[in-house]
Amino acid sequence: MFTSLLTFLVTLAAMEGVAYFAHKHVMHGFGWGWHRSHHEPRTGWFEKNDLYAVVFAVLAIVLIALGTGGWYPLQWIGAGMTAYGVLYFVAHDGLVHHRWPLRIVPRRGYAKRLYQAHLMHHAVKGREGCVSFGFLYAPPIARLREQLRARQGGPLKRPAADAATAPDRVVDRAASER
Repeated sequence: MFTSLLTFLVTLAAMEGVAYFAHKHVMHGFGWGWHRSHHEPRTGWFEKNDLYAVVFAVLAIVLIALGTGGWYPLQWIGAGMTAYGVLYFVAHDGLVHHRWPLRIVPRRGYAKRLYQAHLMHHAVKGREGCVSFGFLYAPPIARLREQLRARQGGPLKRPAADAATAPDRVVDRAASER
């Protein structure tokens, strides 16, 4: 039981690193064809980027099936991936991008930092020069401001000085764009 719980928790935590790597190097790399839809205005409920969630869900289902079929502890790895997917859905799709009816704009604490960090990720037009590639971990906003300042050479959706000096206004504007 302890080993199963530990496997689940380690997988859940490790998924942030996997997601960071996939977001930065796959989605903003050779997988931009699917991810581009997430950086453009969405029409309707779904976007092509949602195919990434389907790929991860299928992988988790296969791991759970293999694990319950005797390949221990794969089911707990699949369960950890699934738990991460639920947290991603709540934090990223719900809180940040308001893809479900409850529309909360956090005003303080970790949730505000996560919200601002992800909207600062979207402050850059296109796939180059983005900051903050994690989904559940948000670097300090001051560090992201500095990174945006350093990357001002590329086209921005809004002036870089605005994104760097007033993330609250960037957050409010970016939220209204979605």
